[in-house]
Amino acid sequence: MNLSERIEKDYVSAYKAKDAVRLGVLRMLKTAAKNMQVELMRPVTEAELLDVVLKQAKQRQDSIEQFTAAGRTDLADKEQAELVILREYLPTPLEGDELAAAIDAAIAETGAKGPQDMGRVMQAIMNAHKGRVDGKALSATVRARLAG
Repeated sequence: MNLSERIEKDYVSAYKAKDAVRLGVLRMLKTAAKNMQVELMRPVTEAELLDVVLKQAKQRQDSIEQFTAAGRTDLADKEQAELVILREYLPTPLEGDELAAAIDAAIAETGAKGPQDMGRVMQAIMNAHKGRVDGKALSATVRARLAG
């Protein structure tokens, strides 16, 4: 089952179960995908739909940080609940040894020698592992690897 079918199936299930939070998140995803489809004037591909989910998850993460900094834990908790649901539609993240191996492979592939090559390494990893890597964490790890 592809991502769009899964979202549609889960949307119907959430509607029947009267799960307001899940229903709201899935409705928002469907709307964002439909807006992209109208903008592109063609059906949205799975990769583009994944980009929509990634963008929505990033927005939730940024909102959580801002609400927490402002002392609005009630709003941060709501955003956190939505983020948990969005993460169900993302591929499993790269972590630990798998991430280290991906960084090593990208460094070897790009021929990176130092921090000045960080952009090429980052781009290679982000393209190869779309949706599985957090940019901020990856940036810090790659910077440390290239500096040392």
